[in-house]
Amino acid sequence: MQLADLVSWLDETLDARSFKDYGPNGLQVVGADEVTRLATAVSVSLEVIERAIAEGAQALLVHHGLFWQGDDPVIGQLERRRLQTIFAGDLSLLAYHLPLDAHPTLGNNALLADLLGLVDRASFGEHGGVLLGVQGALPSPTPVSDVAAALGTQLGSTPLVLSGGDHPVRAVGVVSGGAAKDIRQAAAAGLDAFVTGEPREDSAYVAAELGVHLIAAGHNATETVGVQALGAAAAEQFGITTTFLPVVNPV
Repeated sequence: MQLADLVSWLDETLDARSFKDYGPNGLQVVGADEVTRLATAVSVSLEVIERAIAEGAQALLVHHGLFWQGDDPVIGQLERRRLQTIFAGDLSLLAYHLPLDAHPTLGNNALLADLLGLVDRASFGEHGGVLLGVQGALPSPTPVSDVAAALGTQLGSTPLVLSGGDHPVRAVGVVSGGAAKDIRQAAAAGLDAFVTGEPREDSAYVAAELGVHLIAAGHNATETVGVQALGAAAAEQFGITTTFLPVVNPV
């Protein structure tokens, strides 16, 4: 498969150009022209780059790439080591952030809603004029501790539960990653609980005062699902091999 075909398919599948994001979506570093093995990971790091190359990948697809708005434009030692390793391995780097959160079937939030077993779904969680998340209902009212434990088992994480009261959970909002402030949108929508990756310092107070349980299941953990699904879809589309590179990350 040609790298250009992979990039074009990913851009179109995720409608990447429709998002106003915090960094560039799509191809970030050009490597080999042909791709037979695609590695996927949540975030780019030197360890992930080295593992992708060791796996024989010609391209690395991540959710969190190298470049972000507001970062120092100078290539420091950390960035230099990463780029030198990428260049030496003739590895291409592709990154999709908000487009991968929002996709209706391959996105982090849709897949988390699948894991939770949500029904009667609707879009939720406005960011930059786009609804990134999902809201829906559990089949029956469930204690928040049981909801968190079941999700943690499926993600391989230990969710933190910040109580919003004594009520069980039926209506749930989901926005993966670092979206703790969206609990206010969950409250405005009349939801019982809000699932995200990591809390803010004030999340415990806000949850209690709004009466909405907050389940923080891990920033990394809640965003492992999208890149794996997207990699699997690319493998089916192009007949290539994909490898997911998990990392130990408690955040």
